[in-house]
Amino acid sequence: MTFHAVPFSVFSARRSLLAASLLALLPGAGAQAQAAYPTRTVRIIVGFPAGTGPDIVARLLAQKLSEGWGNVGVVVDNKPGAGGLIAASEAARATPDGSTLMLGETGQLSIAPNTYSKLPYDPQKDFAPVSQVVTTDFVLLVNPQKVPSRNVKDFVDWTRQQKGMFMATFGAGTPGHFGAYLFGEAVKAQPEAVHYKSTGDALGGLFSGDVQGVFATVGLAAANVKAGKLVALGSTGATRTSALPEVPTMKEQGYSNLAFNSWFGIVAPAKTPVDILNKLNSDILKALQSPDGKAKMEEAGFHATGTSREAFARIIQADTATWGKAVAATGFKAD
Repeated sequence: MTFHAVPFSVFSARRSLLAASLLALLPGAGAQAQAAYPTRTVRIIVGFPAGTGPDIVARLLAQKLSEGWGNVGVVVDNKPGAGGLIAASEAARATPDGSTLMLGETGQLSIAPNTYSKLPYDPQKDFAPVSQVVTTDFVLLVNPQKVPSRNVKDFVDWTRQQKGMFMATFGAGTPGHFGAYLFGEAVKAQPEAVHYKSTGDALGGLFSGDVQGVFATVGLAAANVKAGKLVALGSTGATRTSALPEVPTMKEQGYSNLAFNSWFGIVAPAKTPVDILNKLNSDILKALQSPDGKAKMEEAGFHATGTSREAFARIIQADTATWGKAVAATGFKAD
């Protein structure tokens, strides 16, 4: 009988395979796999142009996540158009492995289901909420070269002497669009919404005098107000924003029912593994709770929040119902 020698390397490989199999059964093995994420560049899709509020938040968050992940890069991929719907559609179809995320906002995830009879994505089924990142109030902006008013009441009175109240929006179906409607209800006026394709176009309309006002997020408004290019007549938050502390709230000016804001948060494609979602949530909270991360968000005009995955899911659902009432009252349909 002839015996054939088995190379030592074969025994070594078998022992390694057995050891790996046993390790996978040990407690904590899942945590080790989770800790390995991410191993390659992570992309955050943003549905709005560079320089806008969502873009600013995404880049600040990307920087903090990249610092925490060592050599792993985080890139922001701007996919503007259709009020964020183009970006959301792409993110919904992305491979659910944690390599593609989206910084979603109120319009894409809570308002759009109320304005479109058929969306190219389903906010509830196609995304896994990871964490709310920030909230932001809105401010009513006017061009001081075109509008003489310096408070809300005077602005309303002045528009009544004009041909009407023309309010710019950054797109039909966005929070600023329905915010203008809520403003009209509060001041007993009927604003005419003028929809622009981009933030730059809307501000251009304000500077040229084609429109009289616009509701913009604090993050976008602050730089223009501090530079003296635009004047903020009032903010929509419950309290004054730290970025523009001199601007009174709508409530302070007698419009107690006029309060609304927007939020941005990270979502992943549905079916992304739970361990990756949990790791993302943990790392986002660390980034937002760090003194540096929180301070930078606040300086940019945003209130850093950070939530559990479950809490963010509840926020999306609750705001879908809340904004749905405003949409229904206007009778607006995007298609």
